[in-house]
Amino acid sequence: MEFTFSIFTEKQDIEWKESWRDEYLKWICGFANAKGGKIYIGTNDGGNVVGLKESKKLMEDIPNKINNYLGIIVDVNLLEEDGKEYIEIDVPPVSYPVSYRGEYHYRSGSTKQQLVGSALTDFLLRKTGAKWDSVPYEGVTVDMLDQESFDIFRREALRTKRLTQEDLDCSNEELLDKLGLLVEGKLKRAAILLFYRHPERFFTGVYVKIGKFGDGPDLLYEDTIDGSLMIMADRAIDTIYLKYLKAAISYDKDVRVETYPFARAAIREAFFNALVHSKWQEGNPIQIKIRDSEIFISNSCSFPEGWTTENLFKPHKSVPYNPDIANVFYKAGYIETWGRGVEKIIKACREIGAKDPEYDVEFGDITVRFEALDLDYTTDKTSNNTSDDVLNDVLNDVLNEDEKRLVRLIIAVPTATQIWYSRESSFSIAKIQRMMKKLQDEKIIKRVGSKKKGAWEVVGIHRNKKLF
Repeated sequence: MEFTFSIFTEKQDIEWKESWRDEYLKWICGFANAKGGKIYIGTNDGGNVVGLKESKKLMEDIPNKINNYLGIIVDVNLLEEDGKEYIEIDVPPVSYPVSYRGEYHYRSGSTKQQLVGSALTDFLLRKTGAKWDSVPYEGVTVDMLDQESFDIFRREALRTKRLTQEDLDCSNEELLDKLGLLVEGKLKRAAILLFYRHPERFFTGVYVKIGKFGDGPDLLYEDTIDGSLMIMADRAIDTIYLKYLKAAISYDKDVRVETYPFARAAIREAFFNALVHSKWQEGNPIQIKIRDSEIFISNSCSFPEGWTTENLFKPHKSVPYNPDIANVFYKAGYIETWGRGVEKIIKACREIGAKDPEYDVEFGDITVRFEALDLDYTTDKTSNNTSDDVLNDVLNDVLNEDEKRLVRLIIAVPTATQIWYSRESSFSIAKIQRMMKKLQDEKIIKRVGSKKKGAWEVVGIHRNKKLF
């Protein structure tokens, strides 16, 4: 009876070869650098044993060649089935980088890849336990760093209470040492990215590119924000909201209220995540593409091994690609360290009634897409005053000033959550709930649609009079 393997197609940890060739040392190198695997010599592509000639000689040659060319020891076993001999090469995963004639190979899926460029750099750093941003950099000293970048960090760390005034009352060099950005007196790459005024002099592509697009591919206008990561973090979001987005205008008494179509907290979190996790060694800037209907934020990325986009939406620990940069951003109060970034982004979108963001990973880039709220941009001060006059005239005996303020917020953003109304009005959740119940009982507002996807509608009917 002919012997057949239980697995009929090659997979990540198995290769079948009819005869031995020295080039298969590359496959062994790839298995050793990945998760290990087995090569069967004397089998066809279907996994059936076809037998070997000179199997005993190969049993001596193969282990010697593996040891001489790769510097590792593997199990090489002579097996037999139905009178036919074949060889099993059992390759364990190796904790250090293994090369073949100066080349580094890696088993990915059912294929072997030669690692070059940034992929090789990532592999070597991962195998040695180092991170790209933690490597010391020659030629830049502390006195060459940017004082404004340090000022931004100190301001934000103190404002968010991540550090105390006592922590920050020190020289820039002492602060860098406290932040773990010095190695034997040398600056890490992270220190240069965070605090050097023009890091692109050393690392190509360290900037943010923002573009406003029309309905088609036409670029309407654009900006480039360069400088240290601290400067980018301090300026990019304000640039987006002041120059690139249009707000719906309403008035609370004589106070102008601007409501934007994208949750600022969500855009901010996504942008800071891009700064922290970007593979800056790839030489690609962060790109923010803005239309009236959507925003895309993209950056080069490298997921932890075995991760997919689905992992982002599950509870997970924080695994920053640039841990030293992430530590400084945490100390500045920009991010947390609990792996809750995507959860916070989704929550911020839902609070204003926006759809959940969409994530896409392709060709080494990660892109998050935000869809805009459908807002009414036609409201002006005159129409709002007219509405206020009617509101005061018709509902003066029903609504107090706090309830009128809530009604105006509902008019501005009818899809928002009670949490959002609470935050915008500075009223407690309990107070918002009480007022909204009264407004519903008085038939001034009503809920249209489902609890999650619906909206509030201001009916404004009281004593047979219509408010709007």
